[in-house]
Amino acid sequence: MSARDQLLAANETYASGFAKGDLPMPPGRRFAVVTCMDARLDPAKFLGLQEGDAHVIRNAGGLVTDDALRSLVISHWLLGTQEAFVIAHGDCGMLTFTNDDLRRKLSDEADADASGIDFHPFSDLDESVRASLRKIAESPLLPDSFAATGYVYDVTSGRLREVAA
Repeated sequence: MSARDQLLAANETYASGFAKGDLPMPPGRRFAVVTCMDARLDPAKFLGLQEGDAHVIRNAGGLVTDDALRSLVISHWLLGTQEAFVIAHGDCGMLTFTNDDLRRKLSDEADADASGIDFHPFSDLDESVRASLRKIAESPLLPDSFAATGYVYDVTSGRLREVAA
């Protein structure tokens, strides 16, 4: 069975017992999570979230990029979130390459020019979290009252460790 067929079969099973169509659009717990797209992370499980609890924004590295910031601004001003949790994780793929590495790979293997793209790799996990927290704190689009806290998720233990801003 193809991945597509597996997804559609799983969705059919899910939809057959679906009873959450009346959840309100604003997140019930009034917070957002910015975390990595890594398949080993399931923020709903390791944070005890249910559908409707929080906005979960995922990208490579769990970084507050311009697009993640856009989502946080919408989340706060239009949907009432009051704080964000930035959660990076150990053994992150973003620690394993540089912009030049990926640009070279794209040029060699896809004949694509990515010279103008910053893929946002990093070499220090805690500093990546602090940089994301600074981006939130310094944004003129979010009020000073919008709280943000950073963590690193340990993929071997499942535990969170707070990162001092």
